[in-house]
Amino acid sequence: MARRLVQAGYALHVHDSSARAIQVFAAGSAATACASAADAARGAEVFIAMLPDGKVVREVLFGAGRAVDALERGAIVLDMSSSDPVGTRELGASLAAKGVDLIDAPVSGGVKKAIEGTLSIMAGGDAATIERVRSVLEKMGGRIFLTGPLGSGHAMKALNNYVSAAGLAATVEALVVGERFGLDPAAMTEILNASTGRNNTTEVKVKQFMLSGAYNSGFSMGLMAKDLATAAALAEAVGVEAPFARRCAELWRQAAEDLGAAADHTEMYRYGAESGTKS
Repeated sequence: MARRLVQAGYALHVHDSSARAIQVFAAGSAATACASAADAARGAEVFIAMLPDGKVVREVLFGAGRAVDALERGAIVLDMSSSDPVGTRELGASLAAKGVDLIDAPVSGGVKKAIEGTLSIMAGGDAATIERVRSVLEKMGGRIFLTGPLGSGHAMKALNNYVSAAGLAATVEALVVGERFGLDPAAMTEILNASTGRNNTTEVKVKQFMLSGAYNSGFSMGLMAKDLATAAALAEAVGVEAPFARRCAELWRQAAEDLGAAADHTEMYRYGAESGTKS
């Protein structure tokens, strides 16, 4: 995503918790490597965060590094992480007290679409503020959706990943059951993709990452489990029972615990096959 912005001519000052990542990226682009998030924020019109969750975003801005103090009044923080929507609204209030605007703009589409600049971006917050950063978003995304007030983008992302993860879990169970009955998983995938069972997993994950044994889609088990926990918590916060969301969140939490948070989320197929999908 940062490379797309550099290619579009934006002047980027970048920071990452991995010094190696900063060095490699800056060496191959016109971006300026920074020793801290505060250094990257200094003088920035737009401060983009793409981090594991909202707690890390808050820590970067208001924690020991105090990146917020390096931002000028009128700057915009663009949180493209998958964050808790309730926490996003709280962060927005904290930033507003500093004269800084917040937009939550999480993405969907995976590594492939990030490279292509065709991500789906779900933008929540003041519409006029979103318009101020639309040109930036358009360099990274193929479609920009305005979801509503602050926090709504993160709510949409959590719910999207819940639907995606539920479809993946159902697909895995169907493939394991079918294979044990004698069906060929590859043939099953072709049939599902020509039938009503078609979903994102059957179309772009089964053959590419699961049946191939590659398990390298670029999205971790831990992050998926985190997003599902966010979706389940959101349902509770708005007073919706959502028993399937809770069960799905527990399934992914257990898988992440057993496989390790760093495991690719497509390893759910291996996990399901080894465990027999018993729960």
